[in-house]
Amino acid sequence: MTASTPNLKPAGYGTSSSSSSGSSTPLPSRSPKQNIARVSIINNTDVESPLLSPKSNNPLLSNPQSLSQEHQIESRSLQKGLSQRHLSMLGIAGSIGTGLFLGLGGAVSTGGPLGALLGYAVIGLVVCSVQFALGEVTALMPVTGSFVRHAEVLVDPAMGFAIGWNLVYGNLLSIPSEIVAVCVLVKFWTGDGLNPAAVILPFIALTGGIGMAFVRVFGEVEFVFALLKILLVVFLIVLGLVINLGGVPGTGVIGFRYWRDPGPFVEYIAQGDWGRFLGFWAVMTGAVFSFAGVESLAMAAAETRNPREAIPRAVKRVFARIVIFYGLAVFVVGLLVPSNDERLKGSGDTVAQSPFVLAAAAAGIKGIPSLVNAIVITSAWSAANQSLLAGTRVLYGLALKGQAPKIFLRTTSWGTPYMCVLLFTVFMFLSFLSLSENAISVFWWLVMLTAAGVLVSWSSILLNHIRLLKAMKKQGISTDRLPWHNWWTGRSSFLDVREAEVDNQQSTHPQSGLSCASSFCSRAASVSSPRAVGTPPSLCRRTCQSFDCFVQTCCLDTNVTYSDIPIVLAAYLGWKFFLKTSITPLDQIPLEEAFEQAEENLSVQTQGFQPTKKTRGWTRFVSWIWD
Repeated sequence: MTASTPNLKPAGYGTSSSSSSGSSTPLPSRSPKQNIARVSIINNTDVESPLLSPKSNNPLLSNPQSLSQEHQIESRSLQKGLSQRHLSMLGIAGSIGTGLFLGLGGAVSTGGPLGALLGYAVIGLVVCSVQFALGEVTALMPVTGSFVRHAEVLVDPAMGFAIGWNLVYGNLLSIPSEIVAVCVLVKFWTGDGLNPAAVILPFIALTGGIGMAFVRVFGEVEFVFALLKILLVVFLIVLGLVINLGGVPGTGVIGFRYWRDPGPFVEYIAQGDWGRFLGFWAVMTGAVFSFAGVESLAMAAAETRNPREAIPRAVKRVFARIVIFYGLAVFVVGLLVPSNDERLKGSGDTVAQSPFVLAAAAAGIKGIPSLVNAIVITSAWSAANQSLLAGTRVLYGLALKGQAPKIFLRTTSWGTPYMCVLLFTVFMFLSFLSLSENAISVFWWLVMLTAAGVLVSWSSILLNHIRLLKAMKKQGISTDRLPWHNWWTGRSSFLDVREAEVDNQQSTHPQSGLSCASSFCSRAASVSSPRAVGTPPSLCRRTCQSFDCFVQTCCLDTNVTYSDIPIVLAAYLGWKFFLKTSITPLDQIPLEEAFEQAEENLSVQTQGFQPTKKTRGWTRFVSWIWD
């Protein structure tokens, strides 16, 4: 049986070779000038793609059914195994990890208790803007690869190519980096006597097995990991308040003693107000690292049941939980440990430097280090699982658009893109480089190449949102038709990436692509941050050191940290000029088709759907944490 005719090539393609389908099934009508090319095999089903004729600039316009046909491919090949509770916990699992359990002490040491709190609050506002922008676009277009695919439709296929492969590369290296981190954490119990291979091989087997399983298995595993993290965060916050208020026998009340001496701010690098400002600014680089991963909840949107409802609810709840947990945690840490404590200035590689562990040890409470270490290990495993999910789905989306080899479109009978998973599993063996001092140095240098990638991704999300709203205004479409919209998100997205705005009158000029790419990359360069979800603390430390070098002088770490920006820019320009793509004019973005597809999906998904009853009291609070 031959599938319907999807368009797997992004906008702006030139000529391509043609081949006859040889199928007895009638194909949709097409122009005589339109070429046909065999694209891939999905679940043993041949898929054909009508490619753009040389005289056209946008296949989304020449083939108005392309978006719906791509949706048909995803619906046939992938399975909807994730629910709203899975999405909510995905965001939690991706953002609560080593940055919170081990890194908050470094934030207090760098910026002081108030400087750290303000730094996390500012980045929290940015995360709010990013999350809500992502939710509004994804609720309308719930596709595999999320904002990577959105960029191809709303901005330029070259941008989707550049950002997509940047994410694939970063996640390919993120997983072995998590394995190396687990080896370091296990040594907290075993010392140097344990052979790292005894940790690496089971980790690879478990991670690869989860990646090959039905996506619901991944969702349940991440749900459990996220629940463990939430319980530990709540426990540590309550424990910290008890210690601060003198609730532990033999300890006195601490109160705001450390806010008075050594003070609410720390002079960092420089003296006076400028030094205090740099301390606050440096905290934000670590805060970006801590919040990295909140965008991962939308990566598997095509595998989510009722995404129109599930994604907006997950976005709102994830943001609220993260802000509350991080805000309270930073506040409590600032109460427990003075900012001039030398033990906070380490690399953050072990739980011995966790401010919660230091406070518990000072109060004479035993067992906390082992508990925190165990949860941090699950955090590393969770981060590896999320990198695997995000990376494989982005790679699948790139292959769906013809920007990656078609072999990556192959899926199992239960909807797992197994060739993508196999590629990522092969790269997991890079973790064996940790057995050699010289090899591990090269490996960390490769990981550092993508250190600023998270802000590139965030800038892309905001730019997609801006383009969507501007295209709707240009085409006379009311925002009331969006599945989910907030009146303030247009302003917040614009403020975050105002220089990344693309003028519609210049959108067909080749130079506009360069302007667009350089502007969002320069925005990403404004703050240096580690790249991937759950990247080990040592990478965060090196990134912050590069910030020091940036303020004082230039060094190799700085060059490596910021090198992700020219890499993405080079990929964008290379794909753009080689394949002659162009930024899609606002009035030619196929929004009507997207809205029709969303409304059609709504009618199908709501058949027999029973709305859940609102809970009250403690039940409602527990449900808010759980669901």
